[in-house]
Amino acid sequence: MDQSPQVSKEYRTGTWLVLSAAVLWGTTGTAQALAPESASPASIGTMRLVLGGLALLVFAVWRGALRRGERWPWRTTLAAAISIAAYQICFFAGVARTGVAIGTMVGIGSSPILAGIIGYLVRGERPGGRWAVATALAIAGCGLLLAAGGSIQVNALGILLAVGAGGAYALFTVTSKGLLDSKPPEAVMAVTFCLGALFLLPVLFTADLSWLRQPGGLAVALHLGIITVGVAYSLFARGLSLVPVAVAATLTLAEPLTAGMLGVFLLGERLNLMAAIGILLIFAGLAWLTTGNRSRAAQGA
Repeated sequence: MDQSPQVSKEYRTGTWLVLSAAVLWGTTGTAQALAPESASPASIGTMRLVLGGLALLVFAVWRGALRRGERWPWRTTLAAAISIAAYQICFFAGVARTGVAIGTMVGIGSSPILAGIIGYLVRGERPGGRWAVATALAIAGCGLLLAAGGSIQVNALGILLAVGAGGAYALFTVTSKGLLDSKPPEAVMAVTFCLGALFLLPVLFTADLSWLRQPGGLAVALHLGIITVGVAYSLFARGLSLVPVAVAATLTLAEPLTAGMLGVFLLGERLNLMAAIGILLIFAGLAWLTTGNRSRAAQGA
């Protein structure tokens, strides 16, 4: 019996779940812009991971996804946890050295490419021509969108750190996909994020957390932890279980698209011609990837 229609339906469901997660991630920059001035990027990133990990843990327990005595592939789990923690450190450090535009572009733009390579080497998933076209369009759009935001500065170490962030997130995606082969999505996200938060806890002992005592600061922290991690990564995990690694990584490029639109409509940022073309290119790439018969891609063929 031909199962391709069902596979194609699962693929489309997975793409929309990942896109929904990316849209929620796209609110991160706006939330940070509304945080108190005393909130440093490192402390915001760490609090996001800690609160998000707790939210995912509560959700997993509520869903009964964590079973007592269940054995875990700890090497893969630790790799996923270290990867998500390393992403936070490399990304914020890279942006600090080389600027938001270049740091974000290199970090986010390199992730789909590296995920495609790692996914093929580790899992044998071949992204296909549609993924290549969609990724090229979306990355080009990200470049225009981010370059339109201001002046550009290049720092060699900052570029290296940003590439490290992209690689860390690609590795997190691949290792999470491996865990999802045998574990419930809620359990995978809860365990990896809680472990990742443990690796970053030392940051909380040296960072200034006085901004959390302000109503606006607490609201930002809760939004980042519960919405952009707890809800978003629950959606991402379910979507990742239905689509190849490379496809999921490319779909996350909806994050800068959302961030750009929120900047225009909520923060009053001006949308120039270069940014408008960038948004159109990202949208075209994502639309190309989420439409059409994708039963082969859903199988990783």
